[in-house]
Amino acid sequence: MTHQNYSFDTRSIHIGEEPEYLEGSNNEVVAPIVLSSTFARKQVTNHGRFEYSRTSNPTRLALEKRYASLEQTRYGLGLASGVAAETLLLFTLIKPGDHIIGFDDLYGGTKRLFNLWKEQYDLQVSLVDATQADLIEKAINSRTKLVWLESPTNPLLKVCDIAAISEIAHRHNLLVIVDNTFLSPYFQNPSVLGADIVCHSITKYIGGHSDAIGGAIMLNDDTLYGKLKFNQNALGMVPSPFDCYLVLRGLKTLSLRMERHQSNAMAIAVYLEGHPKVERVYYPGLESHPQYTLNAKQTSGFGGMVSFEIKGGEKEAVQFLESLELFTLAESLGGVESLIEHPALMTHSSITKKERELAGIKDSLIRVSVGVEDKTDLINDLSQAFEKI
Repeated sequence: MTHQNYSFDTRSIHIGEEPEYLEGSNNEVVAPIVLSSTFARKQVTNHGRFEYSRTSNPTRLALEKRYASLEQTRYGLGLASGVAAETLLLFTLIKPGDHIIGFDDLYGGTKRLFNLWKEQYDLQVSLVDATQADLIEKAINSRTKLVWLESPTNPLLKVCDIAAISEIAHRHNLLVIVDNTFLSPYFQNPSVLGADIVCHSITKYIGGHSDAIGGAIMLNDDTLYGKLKFNQNALGMVPSPFDCYLVLRGLKTLSLRMERHQSNAMAIAVYLEGHPKVERVYYPGLESHPQYTLNAKQTSGFGGMVSFEIKGGEKEAVQFLESLELFTLAESLGGVESLIEHPALMTHSSITKKERELAGIKDSLIRVSVGVEDKTDLINDLSQAFEKI
């Protein structure tokens, strides 16, 4: 069973969990949680399909097959977290003194990781507004090794032209990495648009239930996959079999969830855009979004993330957030429950105020991960919180 033969919905349920009619198999319909840390062998020099669970595990392998299928790549790697995936990429691809180009509005944890690499390995980083593809080319120098993108970005939901930037990067023999966490493989496939590597925080939409931590890397290149796989094993950056099982289970409803996330997010974005206490709304599904046309061209949807600036500043934002009853004030995103947070004080507090200001992250900014609850209940909760400001 391959991704060429079936639709996304079918692949998200079946890939990796086909019953195997082999000796020793129980022909399970659902991939079992294989907790064994090691595997017996009959011959000293032949370990069979599995040897040691850090190297490979049956439950993880089932998930990795599904990762690759849904992202339309040849290979998928399951990691212990999204940051673990990013760390493995930097460890494998970057040498001391190298230069990378990143979107100016990246997740705070990614920027924190870049800062660690700058301190320890003299990594040179240029953060540019990738909504203008020509700025990527202008930032390239003789030490540049790769371009690191999110689209849409976290938390301002900027959208960049992945195909155009990939063409520019490849002309200069650079790799393109796209963090596809916000839209998931259901709404966007960066590898189809020209990206070399796609990464995810599986903790978010792919897992979908706020109960598993994980990361993923998807790619097509045989040699690069071999290097990443070797380093993953050497560094021990692997998820537990139980987390893999939870993600396999969550993936079966990804398309259903993403459609509901999106419809709720659109309703909330429209509501916020018309509210007198809101300064500005960021959502790619609104025609007022500066990259609305581009996003519609390169994706099949707009996702479930909405950000907005409340009139006032940090005081008003905090008062609003602490007045909510249905929305959960918490970091992370992509779960079935609606989460809301203050980027400057929470998810992006690890970067300096100057860095936040350069990226356009104001103290009045609020980020919403819209869940799958009833949209009327969600809007009513927002309304009662606005009234308390």
